[in-house]
Amino acid sequence: MERLAMSQTKEILRLRWAVLLSVRETARATKQSTGVVSKTANRAKRAGLTWAEVDGLEEAELERRLYGGPKHSSEGRAEPDPAFIHRELRRSGVTLELLHLEYLAAHPDGYRYTAFCDRYRTWHARTGIVMRQVHRAGEKGFVDYSGVKPHIIDPRTGEKVEVELFVGVLGASNRTYAEATLTQQIADFIGSHVRMYTYFGGVPKMTVPDQLRSAVSVPCRYEPTINRTYAELGHHYGTAIVPAAPRKPKEKAKVEVAVQIAQRWILARLRNETFFSLASLNARIAELLEDLNARPMKKLGGLSRRELFERYDRHALLSLPAEPYVISEWRGAKVAPDYHVALDGHYYSVPYVLCGDDVEARLTGTTVEIFRRGSRVASHVRSDEKYRHTTLTEHMPEAHRAVFAGGDAITEWAQGVGPMCAALVKRILESNFHREVGWRSCKGLQRLAGKYGPTRLERASAHALMFGARSYKPVERLLKLGRESLALPGEEEAERAPIAHENVRGPDYYH
Repeated sequence: MERLAMSQTKEILRLRWAVLLSVRETARATKQSTGVVSKTANRAKRAGLTWAEVDGLEEAELERRLYGGPKHSSEGRAEPDPAFIHRELRRSGVTLELLHLEYLAAHPDGYRYTAFCDRYRTWHARTGIVMRQVHRAGEKGFVDYSGVKPHIIDPRTGEKVEVELFVGVLGASNRTYAEATLTQQIADFIGSHVRMYTYFGGVPKMTVPDQLRSAVSVPCRYEPTINRTYAELGHHYGTAIVPAAPRKPKEKAKVEVAVQIAQRWILARLRNETFFSLASLNARIAELLEDLNARPMKKLGGLSRRELFERYDRHALLSLPAEPYVISEWRGAKVAPDYHVALDGHYYSVPYVLCGDDVEARLTGTTVEIFRRGSRVASHVRSDEKYRHTTLTEHMPEAHRAVFAGGDAITEWAQGVGPMCAALVKRILESNFHREVGWRSCKGLQRLAGKYGPTRLERASAHALMFGARSYKPVERLLKLGRESLALPGEEEAERAPIAHENVRGPDYYH
């Protein structure tokens, strides 16, 4: 017979023995079958119970009197260690069934599988863990920012400046990393990841961030679009970027707890300390972080995060790449008709066949790479010079290459004329937006050399440079007017010889 709840058993006995209802009436009132009512009353009679006794018994005692104790007593059986089971489940491939077999090998008269699992799950429910999941060694790393922020003091103004606290934690060992950054923007966000992986000495197979702007460009519960730079970081380190769903803190419960612990054991201990720079704040956080990771955790058998890390995560993490990730920035751009892309005021060439196309640029501190549909089409050294061009000859059409080569020939010719002419040619070529325009202007200088001679051209070039000329026109005017012979600043006009003529009296006439 199916065992009823003791409250139902008591109600059946009350109606039968105290109210004196028939079996059918009792069955109708309790919504049980007549067979159940009869068997329950007969079991109570065989146990020698009366209604007065039943009414005074606790439900547990009533069950014992009616049905007796468990057939298999647990007295003398070895209890499984739930903390050990929880730690072992973090190892890759370990299951409750395997742990139960190992338990039975050590204790042949131990609990059967169901009872074994029940004891572990009862313990697990009491540990206060919000997310009911098992984290495998080296599988996941969680990252987030603290809502409670540390601060530094601006030494110039004495003003309090709030900064961000970045927190990362490994799922299996709870090994924690924390640092302060000025912002949550992409450069600080990526830099914190690079330093976190270095601190752990390896990389988890999955990195789980919140869906903040620096991580996700288009939020979505099911398929968020990862920020391009963040995705590149994941590719460099071999980790999968898997953002938690928006407004679902249980999906990243590990880091939610880690943030709370960092607030209690790091930020709270800094409340009476003053820092005048981010570096000094992070140096102190690093000290407190080591203390935090060395603290024993009561709910996990008294082991510390560092001990659990050495036992589980250390050898399961992915290896660090040979070089750390270099932070880059991605931008969209359009190729101009002169086959250059404008980035931060400087112009970088791409193959001329891409004129008018949309491209993507990846900028690091030293390089600029330009991509079209995922393929790199150009690479340049990054330049801070505004309104200048970085042009590769292989990006030019054939006609433009000839002009470009002509510019080199012009420079060589100008050096043969003299240093002033060479300096003027250099200025003309560099100051013109289109190199062909500068080349044509320099060809004009060559024509003037043929007409007036290289000596006069060199002299005229010196005058033109003094007045800031950037084309051949001022030189042409100087030569036409014969003004190139005028003295340059710093030159003294030569003393003229006296004129010898019969009509010129000379100075001796007046003596």
